[in-house]
Amino acid sequence: MISKKVVLTSAVATLMSSSVLANNCGPTDASIRVLANDFPAIHALVSTAKNNCKNYATKFTINHTAEARQIMNAALTPTPAEYTSVIVANATLVQLMNDGLVRPLDEYVEKYGQNLKKHQLITINGKVMAIAFMANSQHLFSRSDILKQAGIKSIPSTYEEVLDAAEAIRTAGIMEHPLVMNLKKGWNQGEVFNTLYLAHGGQFFKSGTAEVSINNEQGIAALKLMKALTQYANPDFLTQASNETQGLWEAGKAALGIMWGSRGEPILDDQGSTIEVTSNTVLSGAPTVAGGSTPAATLWWDGVTIAKNIPDADAEATFAALASAMTPDMVAAHNDDAVWLIDGFKPGPNATGISATVRGGAKSYPMFPQMGILHSAVGNELSDFLKGDESAEQALADVEAAYNIAAKEKGFL
Repeated sequence: MISKKVVLTSAVATLMSSSVLANNCGPTDASIRVLANDFPAIHALVSTAKNNCKNYATKFTINHTAEARQIMNAALTPTPAEYTSVIVANATLVQLMNDGLVRPLDEYVEKYGQNLKKHQLITINGKVMAIAFMANSQHLFSRSDILKQAGIKSIPSTYEEVLDAAEAIRTAGIMEHPLVMNLKKGWNQGEVFNTLYLAHGGQFFKSGTAEVSINNEQGIAALKLMKALTQYANPDFLTQASNETQGLWEAGKAALGIMWGSRGEPILDDQGSTIEVTSNTVLSGAPTVAGGSTPAATLWWDGVTIAKNIPDADAEATFAALASAMTPDMVAAHNDDAVWLIDGFKPGPNATGISATVRGGAKSYPMFPQMGILHSAVGNELSDFLKGDESAEQALADVEAAYNIAAKEKGFL
């Protein structure tokens, strides 16, 4: 009798445990198929989800590839879609939404979102369209030893202070070109303008329309600041993106830098540089400008979407599995893989700059469907101004003209 009771109690406990886990993993016998970039933090999240829920799905496959953005629209277009989820960033979410390939997540958040925080819910037109789990942003890198040598008593927190510090370093004869920024013609150049324009309070489009509106006071101020910063950069700044600016920093040829937070770890490690550089490199939040309080940065996130053209059971199970991985335990096991937006994250030295930028209220990169067209126009039309060959007003007029042509071709105007 005692033996039978023990066996029965154990069986009931097992069934109850299975029932709870199955509920956390959504409907059983569903198919979960994830497309994602090949990045350590994404590996951590998706593999945790698979470990949590693989026993309750008939299929759980993951495709980590650097070609995710190039193939995702085609992969989600058929019915059923090839994947039940794509891990996206700001711009790639817009790319999928423009083709109507992802579904709102509100009902799943209500059912499985116990661990999710409000700042993770990417809401567009009143509907949750993605769940963000990690962030990246450009921010300030400083050499504390060089600042001290130049008589600068504190890390700059505004762009005005960055310019003053750069001038002090040059005047002291320490470095002629103390500043590095990602100003390569194209996407990088466009991103720098975007950050400075937003920090000046600019709006990219006329309210409720796709009509561009940047040839204004805020746009001119942003360009003039860009030009002022380039005076302290290497003469070949129009060729410099992340690899080049990181290389200059590690070689000890810069004292101030606006670089991506994801470059923090390789810059602070013990490879490719010297102890003099790494021990004196300080990461801080993106500077503010013109007396404003908002960091001059755009916040980029990676997050979960759920495909539209799949059975509802697959959609629910996929969301439940991925949400089950967004826990402090997962973060604790992979704390230094990313700047996590999930509870439990403890910023290490390489993440302090991004964390400070997030806390400062940096705005997310704009997710207008036409924003990619404007970004391209900005990146391609500002070089003549930065080289001193045309006025700020003419450069912005060129941007708007290029945008209007492309936006009409795409049907936005």
